[in-house]
Amino acid sequence: MKKIRRIALGLVLLAATLSGCAIGSGKTEMTKPTLGQELIELKNAKDNGAISEQEYEEMKEKLKKSYE
Repeated sequence: MKKIRRIALGLVLLAATLSGCAIGSGKTEMTKPTLGQELIELKNAKDNGAISEQEYEEMKEKLKKSYE
């Protein structure tokens, strides 16, 4: 069950990252999602049961630190 949660979270984070792609003039630009966007995706993963409350809190703190 935990493995499924981690896979689901990985897919959610991958989708969030890829949603920042923009194509223009034949070039692909990658934009980094904002902290707010990543926190929303993380909360959605928790609310949908993909991760536990403890995993959510741990990952939220790691995200916040990565933006400092």
